[in-house]
Amino acid sequence: MKISYNWLKQFIEFNINPDDLSKILTNLGLEVEAIEKFESIKGGLKGVIAGHVIECEKHPNADRLKMTKVKMDENTILQIICGASNVSSGQNVAVATVGAILYDQSEKPFKINKSKIRGELSMGMICSEKELGISDNHEGILVLDKSTKIGTPIKNIIDIENDYIFEISLTPNRSDAISHMGVARDLKAAFDINKIDYKSIIINTDLFKVENNSNPIPVEVLNSKKCFHYHGLTISNIKVDDSPGWLKNKLNSIGITPKNNIIDITNYILHHLGQPLHAFNSDVINNKIVVKECIKNTKFTTLDEVERLLDKDDLMICDSKKPLCIAGVFGGLNSGIDQNTTNIFLESAYFESTTIRKTAKRHGLSTDASYRFERGVDPDIGLFSLKLAASLIKSITGGVISSEIQSFSKPLKKRKNINLKFDKLNSLIGEILPKKTILSILKSLEIKIIKQSKTEILLEVPRYRTDVTRPADVIEEILRVYGYNNLKSSDLKYKFKPTFNWSEPSKIEKSIAKHLTSNGFNEILNNSLTSLNYKTDNFHKPVEIFNPLSKELSKLRQSLIHSTLETISYNINRQNTNLKLFEFGKIYGKENEKFQESLRLCISICGNIFKENWNVNFSVSEFYYLKGLVSDMLEILKIKGFKGNYFNNSFFSEGIQYKLKEILLVDIGLVNNDVLEKFNITSPIYLAEFYWDNILKFAYKETTVFKKIPKYPSSKRDFALLVDESISFDSIKKIAFKTENKILNSVNLFDYYKGKELPVEKKSYGVSFDFQNISKTLTDKEIDGVMNKLKLNFNKELGAELR
Repeated sequence: MKISYNWLKQFIEFNINPDDLSKILTNLGLEVEAIEKFESIKGGLKGVIAGHVIECEKHPNADRLKMTKVKMDENTILQIICGASNVSSGQNVAVATVGAILYDQSEKPFKINKSKIRGELSMGMICSEKELGISDNHEGILVLDKSTKIGTPIKNIIDIENDYIFEISLTPNRSDAISHMGVARDLKAAFDINKIDYKSIIINTDLFKVENNSNPIPVEVLNSKKCFHYHGLTISNIKVDDSPGWLKNKLNSIGITPKNNIIDITNYILHHLGQPLHAFNSDVINNKIVVKECIKNTKFTTLDEVERLLDKDDLMICDSKKPLCIAGVFGGLNSGIDQNTTNIFLESAYFESTTIRKTAKRHGLSTDASYRFERGVDPDIGLFSLKLAASLIKSITGGVISSEIQSFSKPLKKRKNINLKFDKLNSLIGEILPKKTILSILKSLEIKIIKQSKTEILLEVPRYRTDVTRPADVIEEILRVYGYNNLKSSDLKYKFKPTFNWSEPSKIEKSIAKHLTSNGFNEILNNSLTSLNYKTDNFHKPVEIFNPLSKELSKLRQSLIHSTLETISYNINRQNTNLKLFEFGKIYGKENEKFQESLRLCISICGNIFKENWNVNFSVSEFYYLKGLVSDMLEILKIKGFKGNYFNNSFFSEGIQYKLKEILLVDIGLVNNDVLEKFNITSPIYLAEFYWDNILKFAYKETTVFKKIPKYPSSKRDFALLVDESISFDSIKKIAFKTENKILNSVNLFDYYKGKELPVEKKSYGVSFDFQNISKTLTDKEIDGVMNKLKLNFNKELGAELR
């Protein structure tokens, strides 16, 4: 956003140089990224002086050139060769003296030198308006008024604007500062707190006067939810022409190209006060102005000569027959202002910001007006802006205001009231600010104090401050005006947080995610929307989307398994075949018309568990690797006493379910081939799905007990047991601890085999036993004795044999 130094002085008189002012603006939160010097005429016409032509004769060596003598002061007469047809003696002219630098249309400099032209000496140049950069007129030299005193610098005669332009990086929430008035309002607050002398300039509309009511155009608003205020009037007998120099200079200084006096005035008010205006050719308006939506796909041609198809939600400014303008965004081609326009209808409105934002985005349009309406303009300034603009148009174009103001106004919401406690303010700031200072800042920001006590104040925030809605916002306003740099340095103060709680869901999730990533797993995140074709048999009815983007995104997922398989298929198709993945997420359903949500954790394995290496055994069982990983995770979460049962369902061809107190904790298994076929997956997929809500119920419920590291070493033994297919490892584990529970620490399954070398309906378990005595070192004789008892009991109770 560009802000003019000189323009700000139309609101406040101050005596601060641009560099110091930029620091004040930055400290206010209006960060100045750059300062540029602006000259309405490049170079400022230095060295260009008024002279008087005392002689003008034909050049002796050129038919089209004239040789003149120009008096510059009482003692100086210059000979200048001139090719202009209108130069003659007795004229006062603008002379660029030797050494002066002028600029061409592309702003390239050229220096005036003493030279010979066709053999005759020339000591300067008599300039045209184009050569001086005043206008594009180059038909002849600029002839000055006869009263002009010779020797007068031309910069003192011609209206030249020398200015400094601040490039301000404005944050999206500061819609109140998207104008010179808004920035000046902030500066007043800064000047007050820093005791800098200034004088406020009151802008009034005393010149506004309705001459007659000969051309009234009624206003009708059919959608008051999108248009809260609409004001308009007509101005007749105008003359559309170039704007006066001061207006052109103002717009040029901030990068706005002047068009004509009507459009330039609306642009001036936009950047002056922050209120967008729009001018229509009133001669093309049929009967009245109607603010409404049009039928979908109505064709409308905008000012850029692009034909657009309107949406049913686009708010339009129409007459009784046709649309004229996209409200708050862009005007129409057929109702715009041109050189032939003599009567106009001037609009000032307050539109709902969301409507303007959606329409501008829908049509790919971004204008100065939409930029402001999207962020929220001041709803209380519409009438004032209209009157000021109408007064300017009347004085500049010679028109007459030919109607009373036609208005539609909807009662606005009450101004926001905010209760601010002093102790909260001081606690957040970190030091105690004097109440007198606080109240002074609030007053300077036009925040009204409704009620005040020793501990708090009740405030009323002006409507144009759409970003101030909470006590924290008010504190931010106080701080930025007081100055963050003015806060005293102090020691860091902090409060101890509550005791760390292992059972917080976020901490549990984080610890498990860390464990999985440390084991080579990658976390995935999938869309909660999925296809209706994905069926599940364990979580309520599906929640369908009313307006799905596609069939593949038409319901909320009922399982993480489908989206996990989509991810696996996507990676396999791109030759990434060895995958270890996990995802935390919610699944959704509907039961008795009530919506249900449930947390899940899905872990999957595809391909080789470990990366290829010469010393890696790829015969590791994926199922038992996954089963071991799940057991480790449950152990990390201190969940004990769960039981496992074999199962199968629509997802798993075979697997194990872990339950605790009949509450399901996790399913582990091999994904059914019928399911894999739907995703074009041919590799076996091993998967575990945690019922995370249930996991959280039991996690860290037992007190953590710390034991000393055993002083004496442990010993391991193992059996290769040949058992019936119906025998589970859990039964072997129970018999082992029943046989010995003093020095037997753990029983683990490290191998499983079933094949041609074994008898029919038999399988082999590789079982390891870990022994340890905390008071002494175990001997081989003691361990062998226990192993013999185990062998006898396995044979007696399970019919197990050693292989």
